[in-house]
Amino acid sequence: MTWIAAVARLRARREPGVLVTVAAVRGHAPRDAGAKLVVGRTGTWGSIGGGNVEAVAIDRAREMIATLKPEPELMEFALNDKVTNQHGVQCCGGQVSVLLEPLPVVRAVAIFGVGHVGLELARVLARQDLDLHLVDSRSDLLSKERLDVLADAVAQVHTHHTPLLPEEVLEEMPHGTHVLIMTHDHAEDAALCDAALRTPHLGSIGLIGSAAKWARFRKRLSEEGGHDNAAIHRIKTPIGLADITGKEPATIAVSVAADLLRTFEADAT
Repeated sequence: MTWIAAVARLRARREPGVLVTVAAVRGHAPRDAGAKLVVGRTGTWGSIGGGNVEAVAIDRAREMIATLKPEPELMEFALNDKVTNQHGVQCCGGQVSVLLEPLPVVRAVAIFGVGHVGLELARVLARQDLDLHLVDSRSDLLSKERLDVLADAVAQVHTHHTPLLPEEVLEEMPHGTHVLIMTHDHAEDAALCDAALRTPHLGSIGLIGSAAKWARFRKRLSEEGGHDNAAIHRIKTPIGLADITGKEPATIAVSVAADLLRTFEADAT
């Protein structure tokens, strides 16, 4: 498997990893600059030459994978018999610089309701490196022709047509998925809010709508759903930046996206 395919596999499986690259070579070394190795929690793909250099790089990569916020690192190796090595001697005579770059699990966002605002929001979020899930009970809103505006997306876009119970998709969402609820049907929104609060592996939960809508939902979640105030408080509404008051779909989308990116920043601190 090529290193590119290995990186893609880790992303698809939502597993962290480290890309190891021979950054520079001086003198003789097992591999030339540019050689790559991908390290996952349990597997490796590719090679930077084997021996002590590769073994030490794999050990350090696994330590980075276990770290909360790893940073890229540059490691230097002298290949001679005078150096005490952890995994045996390499006497090629040269020096090697190895760059280790973390491959974190990307964030996931699910938009429930791909109407005017939902589609505009998808267009904004599609420019981010994340897994973007678009969920709607109306198949025509998820047609290829309508979503062609996302053809050049940086994000990995996944569509989910849910004609009956869109809330069931919540169980399928990756761990930590940020959920944005903005369907065409208030009853559907209410069911999604209830189901989201019963799905513990999700990230933030946002609901579009007015104060009057939220007052009805809050009462229903408490009296019919049996959720306590702490659980209900997980739902943020209204979503978006308070000082952006425009009602055009694109304006709302930019506001909601900016608010979500601010949540990402807060999570990273």
